[in-house]
Amino acid sequence: MTDAASPSVAALLAALEEISRQRPDRVLRLVGTLPAPGEDPAGPDEPFELLIFRGFSSSVTHPTAFDPDQPALPVSARITAAMLLAGPLNPSDERCLAGPLPAATYLDPGAWEGAAGG
Repeated sequence: MTDAASPSVAALLAALEEISRQRPDRVLRLVGTLPAPGEDPAGPDEPFELLIFRGFSSSVTHPTAFDPDQPALPVSARITAAMLLAGPLNPSDERCLAGPLPAATYLDPGAWEGAAGG
């Protein structure tokens, strides 16, 4: 069950994607875990990494549906942290502006400014 105070994974992603449309100079990296795949639900959880940039979510660790109307993460995903990065990403000069913090922190558009003086 979802806690009444926290949005569902799909609602959280949709809200973060909407905010990111206004911040083309920022990338939000979400990390967490997905339940074990296959027949062994008691197996170890799998880590995931998802990037949100200009209104779109892109998984860098697992396949997602081609349909952009489908959430990039299943409802069973557990998001453990979010990091705000300078965008667009440059792999040779990645700059973390804030985080890791709870993903819900970035539901406040002001949080997308990053650390003061950063």
